Amino acid sequence: MPSTFFPEVEAGSFDAFLRERAGESRRQRGWTTDDGPLPTLYLSHGAPPLFNDAHWMTQLLDWALTMPKPTAVLIVSAHWESAPVMLSSPEASTALVYDFGGFAPVYYRMSYPTPAAHRLAEAVAALMPDTEPVHVAARRGLDHGAWVPLKVMYPLADVPVLQLSLPTHDPARLMELGRRLRPLRDDGILVVGSGFMTHGLQFATHEMFVENKVPGWSADFDAWTAEALADVDWDRLADFRHAPGMPYAHPTVEHFTPLFVTLGAASAPSAPTTPIDDFMFGFAKRSIQLS
Repeated sequence: MPSTFFPEVEAGSFDAFLRERAGESRRQRGWTTDDGPLPTLYLSHGAPPLFNDAHWMTQLLDWALTMPKPTAVLIVSAHWESAPVMLSSPEASTALVYDFGGFAPVYYRMSYPTPAAHRLAEAVAALMPDTEPVHVAARRGLDHGAWVPLKVMYPLADVPVLQLSLPTHDPARLMELGRRLRPLRDDGILVVGSGFMTHGLQFATHEMFVENKVPGWSADFDAWTAEALADVDWDRLADFRHAPGMPYAHPTVEHFTPLFVTLGAASAPSAPTTPIDDFMFGFAKRSIQLS
């Protein structure tokens, strides 16, 4: 997303947000077995200038505060496509991946020093079949599809986080991967698919970025997805390449397909709740939560 589309960066925006609201995260109750399985999420994650968007940061933190603080987070991001399945480094304070260009220097100085996640890595490995072992990328940290939203949702960096690579775009295989990960939720681990509900950056216009004008292809694809989710029609969602608004909504599909990990990790097919359903720069930010 070209940096020229963005207004002047207010370098202190996130710091001010953190000063105002970090106490709420500090007081957030931690998950216990009495809570039962945590939900599974699909979130639209945004580029680093999300840290200059007080409305979106409020949406994300408010959402996180509706749940107990997880024991750990396992997140699948659009920005790490790799097969076989890989895990990011489980070491504490692993350096972040700054997989973006042209933005203000402040974003390249940001950190997110989460605790070690070795127990989570072992738990994920134990859920994978012998024929599909999980590999650890020992030097890879979290990319912006993971650390940008999580830095807002859990700003104290007090929750262990691992990123799981996106090994395919086949909905059936991704739902099966989600089903394998489902038991993690019983231990208070938050399973997250991170993408963007519409992501046609190459079709972006000046009016979208200046006026938040929502193009027809973005509105149509978002409405189609919302209807399929409400109808609990995962087969319809799997045929997303033929949905209204395609291929403009997703010229490449990696920002939509993490949704299928989320659906697979859900306990049973049911209509999700939708904590976020508005638009930014004409792109749909729809984010969902399933039990």
